[in-house]
Amino acid sequence: MSPGESLDPVPDSFILQPPVFHPVIPYVTTIFGGLHAGKMVMLQGVVPLRAHRFQVDFQCGCSLCPQPDIAIHFNPRFHTTKPHVICNTLLSGCWQREARWPGLALQRGASFLILFLFGNESVNGRHFLHYRYRLPLSRVDTLGIFGDILVKAVGFLNISPFQEGSTGYPMGHVSLGGKAGPCGRVPCSRALPRGLWPGQVIVVRGLVLQEPKELALSLRDEAARAPVTLRASFTDRTLAWVSPWGRKKLISAPFLFHPQRFFEVLLLCQEGGLKLALNGQAVGTTSLDQHTLERLRELQIRGSIQLYCVHY
Repeated sequence: MSPGESLDPVPDSFILQPPVFHPVIPYVTTIFGGLHAGKMVMLQGVVPLRAHRFQVDFQCGCSLCPQPDIAIHFNPRFHTTKPHVICNTLLSGCWQREARWPGLALQRGASFLILFLFGNESVNGRHFLHYRYRLPLSRVDTLGIFGDILVKAVGFLNISPFQEGSTGYPMGHVSLGGKAGPCGRVPCSRALPRGLWPGQVIVVRGLVLQEPKELALSLRDEAARAPVTLRASFTDRTLAWVSPWGRKKLISAPFLFHPQRFFEVLLLCQEGGLKLALNGQAVGTTSLDQHTLERLRELQIRGSIQLYCVHY
């Protein structure tokens, strides 16, 4: 499959979430519905001529600190005298005993197509390895791609187009404020006791309802004022930063929210403001001085969604 090919003729039950083309590496994204038997992840790209190594991680969460558990760590290495692949599992910050496969089916400077079938990994149409992972697939909800790799496309598919796809996140990964619990209702309010600081990440995942009107994420300070609000309007399909005085700054990016589809909003705090990513794609920034960021004490979420998790 090339980036220019249309996916329209394929049944909706076959495509579990929209494919991603030419993501910037490192790339981390939600696996909508998590992993389960019968799901397949396709990775198409090119190995750079001077590649040393890259890795594909199927993670149990998306936190930066502490590092999440990794159920499947797929790590081709090209810089040794005998190129090979390492597979491993990270559990509670400790790597387990690694498994190694010689005869690497990937080559520097060459294109590739990898199919992760969660039992049998296939490279360029040939069976390559079988890794007996040590964590249940039901815990996996995040894909991470890192290192020396040029990715053309990432796809999430059912092995059989006639098999029904999953409709929810894995059990045990629904969390509000880092604590396990039932799915959250909106409007929802979460305290930010220490404000925001450079490097902190806020992740909001949910499901858009059938007839949505809007989605709004507001960051409020100690005086209950919202210095910044991210608002998605389904009536005119626009995304905007909204100031406390109602002034809108439109975000020139594709509208990535769709009825009855999962979504992920990621806000990364950096010096001078916030970076925004939707469904794993960076779409914009907004400016806020450090003093304002540190005084933020509350995250408010409202709109036509079912809230699945909030991480910060």
